[in-house]
Amino acid sequence: MAIQHADEPLLRLTWTDRVTGAHGYLVVHSLVSGLATGGTRMRAGCTMSEVEDLARGMAAKTATFDLPVGGAKGGIDFDPKDPRATEVLRRFCEAMRPWLDAHWVTAEDLGVPQHIIDEVFAELGLEQSYHAAIRRSADPARTLRRVQAGLNAPVPGGLLLGDVIGGYGVAQACLGVTAAWNRAIEETTVAVQGIGTMGGGAAWYLHEAGMRVVAVADAAGTLYDPAGLDIPTLLQARDAYGEIDRSAVPDHVQRLPRQAVVGTEATILVPAAISYALTPDNSYDVRAEVVIEAANAATTPEAEAMLAARGVPVIPDFVANAGAAAWAWWLLLGQVGAEPTDSFLKLRGEMQSKVALLLGAWNTDRVPPRQTAWEFVTAREVAAAPAESALTIP
Repeated sequence: MAIQHADEPLLRLTWTDRVTGAHGYLVVHSLVSGLATGGTRMRAGCTMSEVEDLARGMAAKTATFDLPVGGAKGGIDFDPKDPRATEVLRRFCEAMRPWLDAHWVTAEDLGVPQHIIDEVFAELGLEQSYHAAIRRSADPARTLRRVQAGLNAPVPGGLLLGDVIGGYGVAQACLGVTAAWNRAIEETTVAVQGIGTMGGGAAWYLHEAGMRVVAVADAAGTLYDPAGLDIPTLLQARDAYGEIDRSAVPDHVQRLPRQAVVGTEATILVPAAISYALTPDNSYDVRAEVVIEAANAATTPEAEAMLAARGVPVIPDFVANAGAAAWAWWLLLGQVGAEPTDSFLKLRGEMQSKVALLLGAWNTDRVPPRQTAWEFVTAREVAAAPAESALTIP
């Protein structure tokens, strides 16, 4: 079966919650071996168009990392801080159960923590959010144990592997830039917009690697210190919504407006909060030498073209933030297990080699990284994919 990557998705579904009136969306961009993968997000203002863009991006991620699965995405237009949010998520998953049972492998995303979506799946009798893939295993109970062991493996810092692997991948994309440009890590600075699961994980691993994280931004504003922030302390001071308790921030750290992070003097800018964070209106504020998209669709096409014209490359989301998706399938396929070192080594090698490829084309011919990445995706997608029955999950 050939994988077709078209702008038009395979499926769009719209759901209305009869209790709250909230709308939810499922977009399946492509199916490979009858499966598609992509998280479920919840935020006030989520639209079908947004979910469609994200599903297309997921298809690109799976192709980039040569995963035997298509791309999909779920989204719910509802405030995740509303006390009714979990029940809304449960009703959405119940409505989407035919797809979740047989075709759609989902996971956490903006506004939906992994433990919450797993609780909802357990209530529905589906065990875990990777259910559609796990049920194909010759021994589903064994596969479920392997998945749960990997997700819940402890890592330094008191967190779990499943919570940090995406941020670790983003950090490796940043470190791949330093390697491609022959920069000393300790002389490289980074600003991170968003300090939740993805941004916080990236900041942690960059700090651990010796890179100076000079700015982080949450909903309350930007924290800036040119000498480098104490990232472990700031992460410990986050609340359940990823906002840093300002009473725990040292007095010498500058408090700036939330959008100030975009214009921070830093080698690398990592937008890790919301989609469309970089637009034509603020692209000229960017003072970084490279942008690493940790958030999905963090840069509008117009802003990316404007940045490229100024000599600032953008490492696209479907490469830089694909670590969690790739790792989940490596875990499902038994290529990694519960030992975090194995997962870190595999993701580091895969991510840094891809970033080197993208920046190599940029350095020599000024080919935008997204163009090079899409050429790779297209080459993979036009090749013959495995037959429907060929996907084996141990």
